[in-house]
Amino acid sequence: MLQISRNIIIPGNEIQIQAVRSRGAGGQNVNKVATAIHLRFDIRNSSLPEYYKERLLALDDRRITREGVIVIKAQQYRSQEKNRTAALARLQALIKSVAVVRKQRVVTQPTKSAQQRRLDSKIRRGKVKSLRGTVSSNDY
Repeated sequence: MLQISRNIIIPGNEIQIQAVRSRGAGGQNVNKVATAIHLRFDIRNSSLPEYYKERLLALDDRRITREGVIVIKAQQYRSQEKNRTAALARLQALIKSVAVVRKQRVVTQPTKSAQQRRLDSKIRRGKVKSLRGTVSSNDY
């Protein structure tokens, strides 16, 4: 069971968790113990509200497959339980991120004085750069 908000809870049977062997360095432990966690969550067949499903499927996230399955691999820790907790936390954060409605940006124009200040600074900068030219031998 994974609590997303006060009203939204994902039952444990909708989340598939599989322990696999971790990659990379770790000594003998990496060859013997399956500590990494593969978490799979099918968005379309879940009990999430339609609003969440639509927003999740619209995300451009490499963790979401074309079939609408979230795949998270956690292998940061040497303990299987810590990796399981980390994977569930990442799933929870991903689902919570689509619940936040971002405020629309209001398109504005720069003021006349701001445009003038920008042009003045460009002219000043150009003058400084023009003074950096090479000195000819005739000037001495």
